[in-house]
Amino acid sequence: MIAKGGKAVYGAPLGILMLEAQFPRIIGDMGNAQTWPFPVRYKVIRGASPDLVVRRQAEGTLDRFIAAGRELVHEGVRGITTNCGFLALFQKELAAALDVPVATSALMQAVGIQAMLPPDKKVGILTISAETMTSRHLAAAGIPAGTPVGGVAEGCELQRVILDDLPELDVAKAEQNMVAAAVKLQNENPEMAAILFECTNMPPYTQAVKAATGLPVFSIVSMMKWFEDALNGN
Repeated sequence: MIAKGGKAVYGAPLGILMLEAQFPRIIGDMGNAQTWPFPVRYKVIRGASPDLVVRRQAEGTLDRFIAAGRELVHEGVRGITTNCGFLALFQKELAAALDVPVATSALMQAVGIQAMLPPDKKVGILTISAETMTSRHLAAAGIPAGTPVGGVAEGCELQRVILDDLPELDVAKAEQNMVAAAVKLQNENPEMAAILFECTNMPPYTQAVKAATGLPVFSIVSMMKWFEDALNGN
């Protein structure tokens, strides 16, 4: 075998485009490197705050995401993702601009999850902000019409800390917020047979939501483990 060089960094096939934020990233959060059983490479997009991306559709930031994605590719990553499900809005543009596979959002899993379920069952989406998730976000991820969508309670601990980018998080309260939102979504949609977390800060609460609902839970973490395995060839 003849080895070829040309990369700046080796051993981290997955590159993650990060919002600029200060809120705590506990283990299980996409932004905590200890979440991953493999190395990842982060790149922070300056000025791309949670408020701007989630509440204002990431306006004016596309060029910055493309530039940062190109930097990651130059540094040697084989695939790109982001740490906000709302960035599904940029899926087509990033995929067209970068020379590696791009998976911007956990929402992209919805079609595949739905295909695995019986015809009379549905996957339900749990988001950090049902107030600002639009049909544009859902369409950009290819999500079928009629898919149940629910969010954590407006102004609750988890939403407030993440979207207002606060430096402290009451993890127990955040878990309660997640369980309450999941149970509410399930009660309102008895046909729901699986849950998909939109938000990349939700995976730390996966086991609590599974226990409360009895449903399988999909997230950016489960998606990226599959993605990285394909990128790495293992």
